[in-house]
Amino acid sequence: MTGADLAGKIARKLRAEGHQAWLVGGAVRDRLLHRPAKDWDVATDARPERILQLFPGSGQVGAHFGVVLVRENGAQVEVATFRSDHAYADGRRPVSVRFEDDPEADVRRRDFTINALLEDPDTHEVVDFVDGQADLERGVVRAIGDPEMRFREDHLRLLRAVRFAARLGFEIEPQTMEAIRRLHPLIRTVSAERVRDELLRILTEGGARRGFELLDRTGLLLEILPEVKAMQGVEQPPEFHPEGDVWTHTLLMLENLREPSPALALGALLHDVGKPRTFRRAERIRFDGHVEEGLRMAQDILARLRFSGEDTRQVLALIANHMRFMDAPRMKESTLKRFLRLERFEEHLELHRLDCMASHGELENYQYVRGKVEELPPEQIRPRPLVTGRDLIEAGYQPGPAFKEILAAVEDMQLEGELSTRDQALDWVRARFTTAGS
Repeated sequence: MTGADLAGKIARKLRAEGHQAWLVGGAVRDRLLHRPAKDWDVATDARPERILQLFPGSGQVGAHFGVVLVRENGAQVEVATFRSDHAYADGRRPVSVRFEDDPEADVRRRDFTINALLEDPDTHEVVDFVDGQADLERGVVRAIGDPEMRFREDHLRLLRAVRFAARLGFEIEPQTMEAIRRLHPLIRTVSAERVRDELLRILTEGGARRGFELLDRTGLLLEILPEVKAMQGVEQPPEFHPEGDVWTHTLLMLENLREPSPALALGALLHDVGKPRTFRRAERIRFDGHVEEGLRMAQDILARLRFSGEDTRQVLALIANHMRFMDAPRMKESTLKRFLRLERFEEHLELHRLDCMASHGELENYQYVRGKVEELPPEQIRPRPLVTGRDLIEAGYQPGPAFKEILAAVEDMQLEGELSTRDQALDWVRARFTTAGS
């Protein structure tokens, strides 16, 4: 069962029981734009306890706000009681809400007109109290009512406006844009987790370049990612970077992202974050140590925004290795194979391609490494060890720090194709490494 199927089923059941029920929010917006709809929501005058009676096994996800999560056959839909919100005290949630019988009251407390359309699940008739359909046709993100009031209610809406404009290719309506510019410091009050989630959506849902250009125009970029803002105006050697400064290079990479993982998108954003601090002009422009500085800075950024350990490890790996591709054709076979077996290597390869296409456009190293990936079977890139620590002990070697050196040396020879059997490997070890008693 799809979310759309379940939403329609819920709405029809509520109506059969004498309640109002409408599809609402992003799914309606996306359907009208002929885009795939993901999250389906239903708005109703039924109170939460009634919704729970009609849909046994459901759970309240926002008891105070009248939101019930209905699940069936792998699909889930949020069903919310019409409400009006009273004063907001923390820039996130209303102090209290009042359940309503009038859908218009519910619509007018929402964020943007394009997200406030109601749809009849059977006839697909759209009820529009805020001119949201006109804004869809004009390609405009406009706050409902007074923009400043909407943003002061929930400060995350400052970022959400940017996300919708970037993802949909829309403009932000002038008064709404002006309110964001005035109020952008309020984003500092939003939890790191909520900011992180919006940034990831900007980076991965499409329109990442536009999203970061809008973050810059609104003043939000300096508040959230001053390290990225610092890329602006940082020159690069034109023979390698004819596109311009570090900011322009990064924007081009974001523009070319195609359904990236969070880690790849963050890698594109942060791979050169160390350049502003390492810029110097010698015989030419240089960024000595920019990878190491970038790793330190990225670690701080990812920790500040509460990214998971898994994402952090992969982003740091992408940054640490992104300059190694230039050496790939000259790597020893063992070094190259170890490079190719980096975790999620396809993301390293794609980051390098994006890096090249956003600068000099030369893809020789990319083609060379991709060819090696296709040519070498997994068992050659990550072969079973020819010898183990147990084998070394049986051969008379004492366990200790030297084991790591010996095993790494054997693996090098194996990866180079010089050793292929256990006996060969043990003979090679005996010829080069003495036992404790010899």
